[in-house]
Amino acid sequence: MSETDVVVVTGAGGMGLAVARRIGSGRSVVLADASPEALDRAVSALRAEGYAVQGQLTDVSDARAVVELAEAAGKKGRVTSVVHTAGVSAATSTVQKIMQVDLAGTAHIIDAFTAVATRGTSLVCVASMAGHYATLSRTDERQLATAPADELLSLDVVTSAGEDPIAAYIIAKRANQVRVQAAALAWNRLGARINTISPGVISTPMAKSEAQSASGDHMMAMLDACGAGRTGTPGEIAEAAAFLTGPRSLYITGTDILIDGGQAAWIRWHRPQ
Repeated sequence: MSETDVVVVTGAGGMGLAVARRIGSGRSVVLADASPEALDRAVSALRAEGYAVQGQLTDVSDARAVVELAEAAGKKGRVTSVVHTAGVSAATSTVQKIMQVDLAGTAHIIDAFTAVATRGTSLVCVASMAGHYATLSRTDERQLATAPADELLSLDVVTSAGEDPIAAYIIAKRANQVRVQAAALAWNRLGARINTISPGVISTPMAKSEAQSASGDHMMAMLDACGAGRTGTPGEIAEAAAFLTGPRSLYITGTDILIDGGQAAWIRWHRPQ
């Protein structure tokens, strides 16, 4: 009997569910989330649709919990795909929470799954178009990319965010992008791949909370100004994740796919100064 192919998805929200549905058919799915209620709902929904799914309560800001997630997935079979969607937003979270979950949490995922990755494993970390707005020095980016995970929260570039959640979010998401780039060499040596996806405004419950925040009108105005005229869908992110974890992207690693309807391009070249 052939070894079971295992797919790991962190985050039981709209994006994580879309990814699990897109790449989980015929595989053993391990779905992780920090909310017991959200995890139970998502697991029940996927099982009702015929997916072989196991839920694992995991707070990605807890390094030990992430190691336990990776070990549990490795015991189920060959970990072929890991898609890390779990995160918090600038509109609804504190600076501390953003740095613990979005910054350190992604570093924990990379570290833990490096230990169970084998030839053919693909890890996709969901960053954000916000990372493309960062204006950090080369030194700051190198520290974010290479510092041990347990030292990240004490870096000067991290503490420089002060009490500004938006600044914290931009730093955290840029860190996701550069940390994945820096990890690509080790993953190549394993015969594995690692990339980021940077979504723009995607129609998820988190995005709806952001739309109702003080910056919501500005966010939606940018979508109109850049010509997209709409938010993205979780299914569009799931398609990109399927591509990056599938056989048609075997030469793609250490890079980022920006999926934002052209917002970053508009901001760089067309936004009124």
